[in-house]
Amino acid sequence: MEVYQGIILGILQGLTEFLPVSSSGHLVLGQIYFGITQSQLIFDISVHMGTLLAVIIVYFSDILSILRSAFGFLSKAVCLKPVSHLFKEDKNLQLAGFILLGSIPTAVIGLALKQFEDVLFSSQVLVGFMLILTGTILWFSRKFYFTENLKNGVGVKNALLIGITQGIAVIPGISRSGSTIAAGMILGLDRHRAAKFSFLLSIPAILGAQMLSIKDIIKHGLVIDPVTIYATIASFITGLIALKILLSLVHSGKFHLFAPYCWLIGALVLLSKYI
Repeated sequence: MEVYQGIILGILQGLTEFLPVSSSGHLVLGQIYFGITQSQLIFDISVHMGTLLAVIIVYFSDILSILRSAFGFLSKAVCLKPVSHLFKEDKNLQLAGFILLGSIPTAVIGLALKQFEDVLFSSQVLVGFMLILTGTILWFSRKFYFTENLKNGVGVKNALLIGITQGIAVIPGISRSGSTIAAGMILGLDRHRAAKFSFLLSIPAILGAQMLSIKDIIKHGLVIDPVTIYATIASFITGLIALKILLSLVHSGKFHLFAPYCWLIGALVLLSKYI
């Protein structure tokens, strides 16, 4: 892979990881366009870690509060102190529990689909159809922008359903951010809370997926070349910008405006396959 190709793919990852247009789908299309057929495992992990760092920076204070509550709970539990009341009193501890709960179906579905990754990540037709599906989901979600029931928290059921949605979004062409934020709003969360939970839920999912790939890296040897470094920096910078843009659009009720783009790209992908 040439340096310019790596940087372009890094920018593509950074922009599309958070904008609701499917990063995996665009990376597949980008690699097909550049004629990259060999596995780029270390590259893929690195650019995903670049965008993960962007999430951590944007939600750093929330993550810190969640970790403090979780460690406080564990320390009291280890000392055999009463802890049941903490779940009712500590909102951050509740959120930690919902993130953990939502991560379970994500992990199960992700592991189930992993055995089909050679097919999923090489099918241009699949990416085209899933991009069209993503556009439809985004367009449908516009009806739920102004669900402002602030008393409606994430809850056990919503955490599980959003986690299932995130697991299905492993399929290239389905936007993880788009589908999970839309699912949250459809389930009754206000758009601000839906976006926040979506991105916090992405942290263990991204980390888990990359950890599963480490054994393959160890087996083939860890070699990080300059292309990967430049691409990771590009994915971080563009990811940070894209995340802030997306949050602004979600908060202003313009999330669905990416639907026509998904429809257009999906249709062009399908047409290019058969023309």
